[in-house]
Amino acid sequence: MRRLLPDPAELDDAALVEAYRLPGGRSLRVNFVASLDGAITVDGVSEGLGSPGDRRIFRVLRALSDAVLVGHGTAAAEGYRPITADSAVGRLRASLGRPPTAPVVVVSHRASLDPRTLLVTGAVSPTVLVTCEAADPVRRQALAAAGVAVLVCGGETVDLPLACDRLADRGHEQLLCEGGPQLLRAALTAGLVDELDLSISPALVGGEARLLDAALPGVQRLRMSQVLEEDGVLFTRYAVR
Repeated sequence: MRRLLPDPAELDDAALVEAYRLPGGRSLRVNFVASLDGAITVDGVSEGLGSPGDRRIFRVLRALSDAVLVGHGTAAAEGYRPITADSAVGRLRASLGRPPTAPVVVVSHRASLDPRTLLVTGAVSPTVLVTCEAADPVRRQALAAAGVAVLVCGGETVDLPLACDRLADRGHEQLLCEGGPQLLRAALTAGLVDELDLSISPALVGGEARLLDAALPGVQRLRMSQVLEEDGVLFTRYAVR
């Protein structure tokens, strides 16, 4: 892995961690991989756009976060699993002096998380569901009974700023959002996103799955803070606000 900006250098594993480490305090960073034409999936999942370098950065970002935030649709499509102590992310977290496990936070207006999935049954740090009052109360109760921490934030839809406040109250200040497009758009619209970490794969895909699924209320200007490269893949960091 080599850094192109701001200061050209070769990065080993330790330097890669430092390249993505954030100062203390609350933050919401978003991590995506996209093709040159803006596609974020191949055949419905992101794996077809990934690379060894992208997977290393994926692990680093998870290791540095207090919790992973993801929309239910993305969690289901990508087959999300809990972060465990014996996983690559868990071992990296432990080597950095952090708790080896961290919760996955699933956002679902309908509380659609299945309590029988491994994301629920195999979680050491309990999975968190962020939902709203309009979600089926029976479903919410079933998830709570299965060990999920259910946070009701908002009435008809999820109130993301309130959800981030509630997560911070639980000690999850530095959040890593892994999508999908609807959650990214909602977070940008709410002014919550501090950083976009975008891996740019040298590929053309076509199709309809794009980084954003609809127009924003206004154009958001980003500031580039870092660019890394490996095997033709660019790993960019942009400050959003």
